Amino acid sequence: MLKVGMVGIGGISGAHIPAWESMEETELVALCDIRPERLEPYPGKHLYTDFGDMLEGEQLDILDICLPTYLHAEYAVRAMEKGIHVICEKPVSLNGGDVERVYGAARRNNVKFMVAQVLRFWPEYVLLKELYDSGKYGKLLSGAMSRLGGIPRWSWDNWMADEKRSGLVPFDLHIHDLDFLVYAFGSPRNTQLHRVKRPEQDYMSAVYEFPGFFVTTEASWYAAPYPFTAGFRFQFERAILAYEKGQCILYGEDGTVTDLTEAAQGDTGGINLPKSDAYFNEIRYFTDCVLEDRFPERVKPEELQQVIQILNSL
Repeated sequence: MLKVGMVGIGGISGAHIPAWESMEETELVALCDIRPERLEPYPGKHLYTDFGDMLEGEQLDILDICLPTYLHAEYAVRAMEKGIHVICEKPVSLNGGDVERVYGAARRNNVKFMVAQVLRFWPEYVLLKELYDSGKYGKLLSGAMSRLGGIPRWSWDNWMADEKRSGLVPFDLHIHDLDFLVYAFGSPRNTQLHRVKRPEQDYMSAVYEFPGFFVTTEASWYAAPYPFTAGFRFQFERAILAYEKGQCILYGEDGTVTDLTEAAQGDTGGINLPKSDAYFNEIRYFTDCVLEDRFPERVKPEELQQVIQILNSL
């Protein structure tokens, strides 16, 4: 039985906790957050308000980091120096140099490390990559991806509104789509960016050019309470694959319309994320890597480095 600890019991932890609890091979034994009230719903766990105390008081096999972005690398290294395997919420950092820092710590201490880039495990996005790789519907011609919502007003200490701590929309929201693009298609040859960046809202649109096709993306934190939406539409030579309003539909050139929607499972907590089993998928994959003593190659450091480099150039 792998003993798991989690640090940072904010919004995204609501997507991670059920995944750990559902697996027979893991036991979520300890939770840590500087806000005692965030720990109150979990009286059956070992509860800590100091991370150092948790590291000293527990014999953990895995640490799940759900902290604000600017703390990810530091806490990951501290845990790995104790011989603990680490899965960390995205992004690993706002600084590309931290990619080598965390992966270097993993190598030195012979532990597993993975950044939880969840779209790589999201069933509809996995399908998109499979159709691209197989060429089943011909060449990819164009794509469009969006990730839109109102500015988050619920974050601890309002850290998400602080560009030095969150990186704002590029690093907190758009990174999902860009990471998937780099994972699925490689590094773009060229990028065109338009952005409205103001204290009360942040919107960006970027076009990424790849050999033979381009992908238009947009991401927002609007000042108005616009409901969160995310999806894509990709044009192949012989079909359109669209993931919109929670439905994944394949429109064939022969007139067929096929519903490929994955059944939603689980509850992702209180931050209005789409329901999916992708959070379980990524945690299951990482756990299997630990159990089988293999490094999580599905998320590669060179891809993370490329994504951070692109985001810092926007």
